[in-house]
Amino acid sequence: MASVLQLSDVSVVRDGNPILTSVNWTVEGDERWVILGPNGAGKTTMLQVAAALIHPSSGTARILSDTLGSVDVFDLRPRIGFASTAMARRIPGQERVLDVVLTAAYSVVGRWNESYEDIDVRRAQRVLAEWKLGHLEDRRFGDLSDGEQKRVQIARAVMTDPELLLLDEPAASLDLGAREELLQLLSGYASAPGAPAIVMVTHHVEEIPLGFDRALLLANGAITAAGPIGEVITSEKLSETFGRPLQVTEDEGRFSARAALS
Repeated sequence: MASVLQLSDVSVVRDGNPILTSVNWTVEGDERWVILGPNGAGKTTMLQVAAALIHPSSGTARILSDTLGSVDVFDLRPRIGFASTAMARRIPGQERVLDVVLTAAYSVVGRWNESYEDIDVRRAQRVLAEWKLGHLEDRRFGDLSDGEQKRVQIARAVMTDPELLLLDEPAASLDLGAREELLQLLSGYASAPGAPAIVMVTHHVEEIPLGFDRALLLANGAITAAGPIGEVITSEKLSETFGRPLQVTEDEGRFSARAALS
């Protein structure tokens, strides 16, 4: 299957500070990746490059066969689904849930004077139902729980049938029940026929959904390990990446980690 993302020797520098350094990474169209690493490792910056929201300072980023710097990003971005806390902050709290999802068709946040066809409305309603949100379509986004808001963001991200889905800490701040409900939905979506390539950033191995088959570890802006998830999510490699002894266990495809006992 053709690759949907290729980062070749990509570096990102901000105010003279290196955020990413010489990153080489390829995502194929049928892969589900999880990215882990300490705070400040460059995980969100990686997603921003992949989402065509920022350009590398050096190196080449090819997204859906187009090269950043030689493509109109406004044509490229609608083909990429992106959900993040930063995106959620841009959504007006009074916006109706149905409109939060519907406006993805125009890649805008906040409904204004756009005109939508019935097929767009039906598509948004179907996506909300798939993410167990159909009963909330007339609620205000700002009145939802954290878990509901996270699911609305993902529903918005998949509204346009993206070729690449990027999720930045979708389970962050959720309680145990809401987290497990979201992970179950993500697992089902990831295994569905026709689902796009998925890249998800998280801080916790416990938040890796079943069905994700690849992992990338990032520290100080550089990749420390990448490949099949069972070969990457190990005590040795996580300890190296996070700079402290960690013990990783796996049970029926779900991972957990704790400080290694001395």
